[in-house]
Amino acid sequence: MNPPVVLTIAGSDSGGGAGIQADLKTFAALGAFGTSVITAITAQNTLGVTAIHPVPAEIVAAQLDAVLSDLPVAAVKIGMISDPDVAKVIAERADALPNLVVDPVLVATAGSRLGEVAVVGVLSAYPCVLTPNRHEAGALLGRPVETAEEMISAAAELAALGPRAVVVTGSELALDVLHLDGETTLLPGEPVPTVNNHGSGCTFSSAIAVRLAAGDPVPAAVAAAKDYVRRGLRGGSTWKLGQGPGPLDHFGWSA
Repeated sequence: MNPPVVLTIAGSDSGGGAGIQADLKTFAALGAFGTSVITAITAQNTLGVTAIHPVPAEIVAAQLDAVLSDLPVAAVKIGMISDPDVAKVIAERADALPNLVVDPVLVATAGSRLGEVAVVGVLSAYPCVLTPNRHEAGALLGRPVETAEEMISAAAELAALGPRAVVVTGSELALDVLHLDGETTLLPGEPVPTVNNHGSGCTFSSAIAVRLAAGDPVPAAVAAAKDYVRRGLRGGSTWKLGQGPGPLDHFGWSA
């Protein structure tokens, strides 16, 4: 039996912790065959982003068409999109992107601006699973989102924009909020004491895409992704790979 094919449309992280690199590691760890469309090349490490080179929209389109014309893509994860023309390329092909998961990558862990709110807004209007962390949800709504109550409100408001479902993640709080079919569900978790959380959002959204490709309903896919991120955080919690926040252990599967 062939593995499910999952596509990531995102930026490249030269440090290997987030972006395309984290997505492909997640796909492989969870048994999917990963394909990719690179939207930007970033120069970054555990300390931050030092340069960003956007990939021209026509090259993004060529990559996307090459994958879709040949491989049976079962789910798609979208990450860093900073160019309105690239968002347009993706939107024009939205009907060919099954089980769409949109991770609104707006600001890197170290504070560098990676995406634009208006661009993410274009993609969030499609029937996707939208997975902002609470800070990204605040950026999309134009106000701070910090508490559990604010996360609940934000999830409902973002759901009104048109996505299939919204998951607002609480990052170090380990509390996530799922809004689906007009209902809100709180998803508490076990906080993992570690500074090595670079790429956790990319990993979470990619894991959801894998489980959707395998046929899971949204709540089950989100629960499985949350558990996978917890294991990855725990597995990499003692790593000292660089001078700043390190990545997750995508293959360790620590209990």
